[in-house]
Amino acid sequence: MPKGKVLNHIRRIRLARTDLTQEELGRRVGATRQTIIAIEAGKYAPSMELAFRIAAEFGVMFDEVFQFDPNG
Repeated sequence: MPKGKVLNHIRRIRLARTDLTQEELGRRVGATRQTIIAIEAGKYAPSMELAFRIAAEFGVMFDEVFQFDPNG
């Protein structure tokens, strides 16, 4: 079975650059607060579309927010 985990810096960027709540970020990118919570906690990997929307909302490149750890 392939291993791997999507890592992210959503919480750090969200609080440092924009001070957005999870609910507001979710509203802006078309996701629920619960989805944002799960993504930040590493319990859910977002779709590519949602991941790119999140990066665009922060005004950063995709790889500044998300990385893939093949050993995760």
